[in-house]
Amino acid sequence: MTVTIEYIPETGSTNADMVSRLARGERVPEGHWLVADRQRAGRGRQGRSWIDAPGNFMGSTVVRLNDRDPAPATLSFVAALAVYEAVLPNLANPSSLMLKWPNDVLLDGAKFCGLLLECEAESAIVGIGVNLTAAPTIADRRVKALSERGPAPTRNAFAERLAAQMALEIQRWREFGTGPIINRWKAAAHTKGTPISVHDAVGKRLSGTYDGLDDDGALRLRLPDGTTHTVHAGDVLLEER
Repeated sequence: MTVTIEYIPETGSTNADMVSRLARGERVPEGHWLVADRQRAGRGRQGRSWIDAPGNFMGSTVVRLNDRDPAPATLSFVAALAVYEAVLPNLANPSSLMLKWPNDVLLDGAKFCGLLLECEAESAIVGIGVNLTAAPTIADRRVKALSERGPAPTRNAFAERLAAQMALEIQRWREFGTGPIINRWKAAAHTKGTPISVHDAVGKRLSGTYDGLDDDGALRLRLPDGTTHTVHAGDVLLEER
């Protein structure tokens, strides 16, 4: 895979741009990234907005899907691991970085990265936003920037590191399947027994403890009565012990 990065000063959303290019029949090669200095309408999961800031990373790339590939939904684990590995060199304490299902990367327990996976024309578009220099103020959640932990890399340097790591993770995903990817994800996530609550795809809230992942990446939630509930889509909140 050849990695290329296209930098643009401003757009609505890099993901929306990639979707439009593919819908028009444009041949966007795998490994090509679109990175913007500013997004006017950045998007996150479930229709949420992604608020940018100068010096932060905002970019999207395309994965060309074929019949031999693992399930496209598991690319969320691939992308989370790529961000995790790209950020680690900037942290003196690796334990300050943690993964949270389904695709969050947390810094000191706070959100500092957003991932959005969409499909178009037999391709997956992976959008990633990382707070390198500044974090927005969001009323209902803790947020953080990498610069609060020490000198952050420049946006372009981080883009090159992330693009290279993403290419490597996609190669591993194709060659070895989802098993090693999910095992690495679990090793970097919160431990089994962590109290969590889950808002599932229909808005129902369930509370219990984290009991790992199934082979397909679904979350296992241990309920207070000892039974296990499998969650395929939803949001997870880490609870205080």
